Amino acid sequence: MAEAHQAVAFQFTITPEGIDLQLSHQALRQVYLSGLRSWKKRVTRLKNNVITGVYPASPSSWLFVVIAILATMYTRSDPSMGLIAKIQEHLPVSDSLSVQCRTVVSAVLFSTLLWFSLIFTMRLCLKQLLSYHGWMFEQHGKVSNTTKIWAAMVRIFSGRQPLLYSYQGSLPNLPVPAVKDTVKRYLESARLLMSDAEYERMTTLAKEFESSLGNRLQWYLKLKAMWASNYVSDWWEEYVYLRGRGPLMVNSNYYGMDFLYVTPTPIQAARAGNTLHACLLYRRKLNREEIKPSRVPVLNVPLCAAQCERIFNTTRIPGEETDSLIHWQDSEYVAVFHRGRYFRLWLYHAGRMLSPREIEHQIQHILDDPSPPVPGEAKLAALTAGDRIPWAQARKEFFSSGVNKRSLDCIEKAAFFVALDDDEQGMMGDDPAGNLDRYAKSLLHGKCYDRWFDKSFTVVLYKNGKNGLNAEHSWADAPIMAHVWEYVMTTDCFQLGYTEEGHCKGDVASSLPPPTRLTWDIPAECQERIERSLAVAQTLADDVDFHVLPIQDFGKGAIKKCKISPDAFIQIALQLAYYRNRGSFTLTYEASMTRLFREGRTETVRSCTSESCTFVRALEGGESKEVCRHLFRTAAEKHQHLYRMAMTGGGIDRHLFCLYIVSKYLGEESPFLKEVLSETWRLSTSQTPLQQVELFDFVNHPDYTTCGGGFGPVRNIHAYSQIYS
Repeated sequence: MAEAHQAVAFQFTITPEGIDLQLSHQALRQVYLSGLRSWKKRVTRLKNNVITGVYPASPSSWLFVVIAILATMYTRSDPSMGLIAKIQEHLPVSDSLSVQCRTVVSAVLFSTLLWFSLIFTMRLCLKQLLSYHGWMFEQHGKVSNTTKIWAAMVRIFSGRQPLLYSYQGSLPNLPVPAVKDTVKRYLESARLLMSDAEYERMTTLAKEFESSLGNRLQWYLKLKAMWASNYVSDWWEEYVYLRGRGPLMVNSNYYGMDFLYVTPTPIQAARAGNTLHACLLYRRKLNREEIKPSRVPVLNVPLCAAQCERIFNTTRIPGEETDSLIHWQDSEYVAVFHRGRYFRLWLYHAGRMLSPREIEHQIQHILDDPSPPVPGEAKLAALTAGDRIPWAQARKEFFSSGVNKRSLDCIEKAAFFVALDDDEQGMMGDDPAGNLDRYAKSLLHGKCYDRWFDKSFTVVLYKNGKNGLNAEHSWADAPIMAHVWEYVMTTDCFQLGYTEEGHCKGDVASSLPPPTRLTWDIPAECQERIERSLAVAQTLADDVDFHVLPIQDFGKGAIKKCKISPDAFIQIALQLAYYRNRGSFTLTYEASMTRLFREGRTETVRSCTSESCTFVRALEGGESKEVCRHLFRTAAEKHQHLYRMAMTGGGIDRHLFCLYIVSKYLGEESPFLKEVLSETWRLSTSQTPLQQVELFDFVNHPDYTTCGGGFGPVRNIHAYSQIYS
């Protein structure tokens, strides 16, 4: 009852003498401190918007320009060439000001206009400089004079101490490739996978498309590219992700793993305390834009940071035709799942962030709670694991009002979701390889009802102290979440740390209110819907054969010593493995990022090339080592060229995808586009570089390595995820 009394700000009773109002000073203080924190965040956001809005200049540079103009005027010279006098003539309050005041006001106005003009010019120059991508196609280790001059100019126009979003206004828009170039590259990629008759037929369809409908569709795409920040990303998010009606689990969501060989503490609540606190620290840095903008190594070319905006406080809402992404400005709590129960855990108290030890205390309170789940509650999250239409219908029918709506709102508006598992996972025991497989599979889909797959991400904490995450894919791509997770893991181990007993450091405030149990009223019909969704999800999970292979004998460092791209090395190895397994080659998907452009996401690299196939056939045919080495290097160079083309806007598949979307809007049928978009990717691959230099210290902590993360097979194809360490 003490907690209930503290939770209300005031009480009142009606007496014959009138209303007797009893204020709770402690509760009012909590309201005041919480509001103060909210206003501090607003002020910080406003300040950052100003700084980002004038970047690469700084707000203080305005004062410098004003002083410079006024100083020049006092030397009886007119730097404005008569513009200050023109402004002075048209001042609306000129009659009420002295001549000197009018002159100063006019000079300040002119200085401000000049300042904005300089900012616009610098930003335009930086945008043009960042549109140059010749540096990417130069031979490794050999930088041309053109690139050196370009890099120097980029540094000059980039300003100093950029915030996270400072470069957004200077990033170039994704260019629209020429139809003939895309068609040519497509035919080249398809030739080795088709018979002569199939290739001749596809060539005819392609040329017909290029000479007729393609030009019309291209016109609409160019118009969109002029108007929108990115001509691909919004359609990609909508049609590839949000309009998908199948389960998110396995098909879309991906996972991230803990350290392989190190578990900082065996205490589940303690690991949760540090992990959740580290997440809050990252969110605070994100809100303050204190995170350094991501850049391409060596030349420090900035990458788009737009995807970072929806890391926290974001949920995917199901719909019957299409889902929607909802992002809230702030959330001070997380939703926690444990043994079929749901809890609201506040992460702030008295206007401050809870310490790791306090979060551990709150998590332990949840772990010790003996209350059972109400009927239908235990497997409720299976609705998010099954098909989207049944979930959308159930949400509308059973969760649109009353106690169910309030509890569902609590989950969806949470900063993120937390799952406390009773299982023990990790690379351990007598079967470390098998346990590692089970660990990754658990992170991918769990029991199909213990992850809220709609949340931007779910933090999973196991009974033995291992952790991991499961992330929804539509709001951002894996590198964004990988950056968050690396920060969380390294902050947990190397900054926050634990006591000798394995608990979080710090003390616990005595006035903390306990976590709140969410309440539900789930009727029998809704429980039947939950069971049907669970059956769909369980069938999908049982169909996944998952293996994680940590390779310790060599890594990207050893590959680079051979002067070969690690990515190309792995991709060609996959082609060789597939050929040995199936006796043929197949259409292969590799994801590449396009974040050199504003709001860029991904592009496809068709990594099964004629060069890689030639190498595989030569190796399997018993050709000499010299011949095979030469063919291998040729294949690696071709793969690198395709990857660079994809990164710089010269890919194939996103352009064809957008042309197809336009054709559907116009009601036009294209046999060429229909066949291209219906091709099956039987080998799906992805790579994510991990272990950022500034966060990991392998010299002093060589055991702190991770397998990174992975994803499920799409449409029963083979899927591979490679992590560079």
